[in-house]
This record gives sequence, C-alpha cells and structure tokens, in this order.
Amino acid sequence: MLVLGDAHAADPARRETLLALYRTIDPDRVLQVGDLEYYDLPAPTWFIAGNNEDFDVIESMRANERPFGEPDVHLLASTVATVDGLRVAGLSGNYAPTKYDQPRSALTGDRRRHFTHEDVAQARELEDIDVFLTHEAPTGLLSYGYDPGCERVDELLEAIDPELCLVGHHHEHHEAEIAGTRVVSLAPAWERYYTLDSETLALEAHDHDLGANASDP
Repeated sequence: MLVLGDAHAADPARRETLLALYRTIDPDRVLQVGDLEYYDLPAPTWFIAGNNEDFDVIESMRANERPFGEPDVHLLASTVATVDGLRVAGLSGNYAPTKYDQPRSALTGDRRRHFTHEDVAQARELEDIDVFLTHEAPTGLLSYGYDPGCERVDELLEAIDPELCLVGHHHEHHEAEIAGTRVVSLAPAWERYYTLDSETLALEAHDHDLGANASDP
C-alpha cells in the first residue's frame, strides 16, 4: 500500500510530482495525510483533510457526494474504512483553540479547515482501529524548541489505541511511541513516499527525485 505525506498539489509542479508517484508506483491502495489539494486521482485513495484544501470539495465529500463522479477517492472525517484488510480511521482538519468549542456548522470559509469538539467526540467512538491518520501531531513527537503537538490528538490515541498513527502537516520524518502507539510524522510527497505492509504494519520510506525540479508552493 502506498502512503503519502502532504502533497500541496494545488501547485502545478507538486501536482505533477503527485501524479508521477501514482504512475510510477501504480498502487492498488493509497493513504494520504492531508494538504492533498487535488482529488481526481487514478487509484483508490483514502485521505484526511489538512489545513490547505479546496474546502468546497471537502464539504461535498463530508456530505457523501462525489464531486468528480466515480473516482475512488474517500475522505476520512472521524470515520473509518476497511482498506486492504485494515481498519483505517482519520481526523480531518487542524486545531484552532478559538474554534474548537464551536459546532462544525458554525465554521465558514477557510475556517472549515479546523476540527471541532464534535469531530473529536465522533472519532473517540471508533473501535478496533489499525491505522489512524491525523494532520496534527500528538505531543512528544516533534520539537522546534517548543512542542507543536496537540493534546486533542493525545486524547484520541489513548481512547482508540491504534497500532499505527500517521501524521502530516510538519513536512518532517520523525518517529516515536506515544501512549502505546507507533507514531510517524511523514515527509512530504515531493521528497519521499512510503509503503505499508498491510499484514505486519511495517512502514518503509523511499526517497525519490520525481519532484527534484518542483518549486515550493
């Protein structure tokens, strides 16, 4: 199974890198951890929304609509899907303390990028999760002279106890064990791709040069 970090594919060069990965690897299944920004993809893909998306498209997916017709691309928004025999769940969005206690229906425009207490409460009820996708990191994973982690993600790891948690947003590969879960912050798709063994949950990183000439968005 192909696993991808942030794609930022609204940028044409990043989009070409993303599609080149799909063409080169020809995956049967794909997991992606947010900031995708391009959704008409050539292989079945399960992803979470990040803080950079087309939020009109994301809202249509939340409503179980198919904005691109039949392409097999699925949003995980405090929901779970069976992917290659694994129960994969995800929390879409990033954390904003001023918006967290509001109902999701109150979020408008770009503020739809955040998750709320309703999203976290729904995710807490998920059971038997093998792989959990989140755009925000838990605490204890990364440090920039301060810990950028989100305690709401900590709470979810403790509540649903996944075997593996994959994290986007930070564009940096780092691993830790947190609350009994192996947690991996993924490098962005223009630097690395990952493969996941669905039987053992072994995650392997692969550097590539498909986006060597792409500029940052």
